[in-house]
Amino acid sequence: MTQTTANPVTTSQTPGAAQPLLNVRKLNKMFGGLRAVNDFDMTIYPGELVGLIGPNGAGKTTCFNMISGLYTPTSGEIMLYGQNIAGLDPYEVTQMGVGRTFQNIRLFPNLSVLDNVRIAYHPHAGYSMIDAILRNKRYAAMERELTEKAQDFLAIFKLERIQDELAMNLPYGEQRRVEIARALASNPRLLLLDEPAAGMNPAEIVTLMELIHFVRDRFNLTILLIEHQMRFVMGICERITVMDFGEVIARGTPKEIQANPRVVEAYLGKGATHAA
Repeated sequence: MTQTTANPVTTSQTPGAAQPLLNVRKLNKMFGGLRAVNDFDMTIYPGELVGLIGPNGAGKTTCFNMISGLYTPTSGEIMLYGQNIAGLDPYEVTQMGVGRTFQNIRLFPNLSVLDNVRIAYHPHAGYSMIDAILRNKRYAAMERELTEKAQDFLAIFKLERIQDELAMNLPYGEQRRVEIARALASNPRLLLLDEPAAGMNPAEIVTLMELIHFVRDRFNLTILLIEHQMRFVMGICERITVMDFGEVIARGTPKEIQANPRVVEAYLGKGATHAA
C-alpha cells in the first residue's frame, strides 16, 4: 500500500468527475459539551458506491442524520450538486434528491406493502387538499395513477406477489427490500443506507448485495452506506471512509483500508497491528 506522509488519512486518488454529487466540508455536531462529529469531510461523485465504517459510537449515523436533515449541524457545509442543504428539514432534503433507510426498519407495520410504497409518491400526487376532502374525479384519477406506479415499482423488485401483505408479517429480509423500494420511490439521486445488512443471515446478505448493485445500475444512483459487517463492505464498496471518535481516520479502497494500521487499531485495539 502506498502511504502519503503529508496526509495519512488519504490513501487513494479521488475519482475524476466534473462535479461532486455530495461534498461535505468541515462538518461538526455538538450535543451539549460532547463533540460527536469533528471536521468531517467527504466527497462523493455520481454513480459511486461508498462505505462509511467505524466502531460503535464513531459518529457515522450522526453524519447520516445531518446529511438527511434529521440533525442540524453545529457548523460546516453539506453541498448537494453545489447547493448547501445543511439545516434543511428532512422533507426538503428528500425533495432535493436524498433518499434514506434506517438501521431499524421504519415501515408502517399495519399498512400493506403496496401502501408503504404508495406513500413515497404522495408528495408528487398532483391533487389538492380540497380534492382529497371531496374525493372528486381528479383525486380518484390521481390515486389510480399512484397505485399503478407503485405496482410497477414493486414488480421491478419482484414484490408484487406480496403487495397486499401487511408489512409486519413479512420476513426480515423482505421488509428490508420494501424499505429500500420505498426510499427509491421518492426518486432520489443519492441513497443513504444505514446498516442494510443488520440482522441478516449469510444468504440474505448475498441477495442484498445483488439488490444494491441492481438498484445502483437500474436507477443510476449514487449510494453511501454504513455497515458493520466487513465482508459485506469490502465486497460491495468501491471506496471507504473510516471514522473513529467522531473523526475521519482513513480513506481508500477496500484493500487499502484492510491494510491500514490505524483502522486495525480502531477496531481491535492497540497492539493489534503488531500481532502475527
